[in-house]
Amino acid sequence: MMMIHISLSCLFLNIKFLLFFRAFESFGVYIAIIFGVIRRISSFLVILVITIAGFALSFHLLLAPKEPNFLSNPNSPDPNNPWNLGIKFNQIFEDGSIDPKSTFIQAPDESTNLFTSFSTSLIATYFFLTGDPGSLTKWTPTASNTMIMILILLFSFFIVIYLMNLFIGLLNMNIERDNDRACYLVQKAEILSEIELFYLLPFQRRWKHWFPEMIHYRVRTDVARKYVREAIQNGKWKTNDCPESKNEVLRRLDMHDLIKDE
Repeated sequence: MMMIHISLSCLFLNIKFLLFFRAFESFGVYIAIIFGVIRRISSFLVILVITIAGFALSFHLLLAPKEPNFLSNPNSPDPNNPWNLGIKFNQIFEDGSIDPKSTFIQAPDESTNLFTSFSTSLIATYFFLTGDPGSLTKWTPTASNTMIMILILLFSFFIVIYLMNLFIGLLNMNIERDNDRACYLVQKAEILSEIELFYLLPFQRRWKHWFPEMIHYRVRTDVARKYVREAIQNGKWKTNDCPESKNEVLRRLDMHDLIKDE
């Protein structure tokens, strides 16, 4: 248990160290894309996970051994018993004939049939999703395994082909949407607020030369007009928040037609 805690601590420590690079633009742009895309497709990920879990439960109910002590019963007639799924060997004589009376079976273990429990069924289903169908190749496509083949076909088409390609398409769309400097600047503002709230003493938070109420930076006029119009069209330009300052910005950009009297 101690090694598990050390392993997880090292993993989270490395991730925390990586997040310190958010403040640098060359790294922060990519980190902003990563978190922005995750926020946008989180609902789709929930749908994907629930669907995969549903297939994993179906495979578990269909392929789990019927006996509780299946590893200690090599003569079980259950086709899902690991003893019936193990690799079989036959003795071959010098003339090439096979001795039908001498059959050797490789001793199975808990990984022979990964569908014995729901947790291992989830792992096997995820392996199938990533292109490793080894956990399902132990059942041959025969008439007695028709339902298994139907589930495999449904999973391969609906999840592997349809939903995964849809997932890739959504990733491309949202990466293009978040691949700009504005997302990095928003992230930088979040970093400043995080430092101010959690890393500074109360008297340091009131230093105006460190944390002014407004941060100014230079930008091309045509670029600023573009982003302001997009923000207004997307409903992100909130006039209730600092209306005088935002109206002043519109005046300086010669966008008087968009000024609203408060």
